[in-house]
Amino acid sequence: QVQLVESGGGLVQTGGSLRLSCAASGSIFSSNAMGWYRQAPGKQRELVAIITASGSPIYAESVQGRFAISRVNTKMVYLQMNSLKPEDTAVYYCNAAVYGSMYWGQGTQVTVSS
Repeated sequence: QVQLVESGGGLVQTGGSLRLSCAASGSIFSSNAMGWYRQAPGKQRELVAIITASGSPIYAESVQGRFAISRVNTKMVYLQMNSLKPEDTAVYYCNAAVYGSMYWGQGTQVTVSS
């Protein structure tokens, strides 16, 4: 079992920055992919950024150049979000893919005011 706990969301003005953190516990290893997804009201959950099993980052086109994902150790993943836009407003979820199973955190709200 894997548990994921996000933190760092909040309210920020357009152009501001936030840093999201995800702390994992349980049976997770550096070879397991971890990342961030988001879901805005009335929309489907979408990929924001992930670090693959080989350690390579992948970003959604909409956040490329503004967001940066990092994995400091096996169980901590961060998402640095800069130049935030109102369209980045969503609930952000931490995700881990472990041996074919997908695990999700409870989500953290990010609101960008115009």
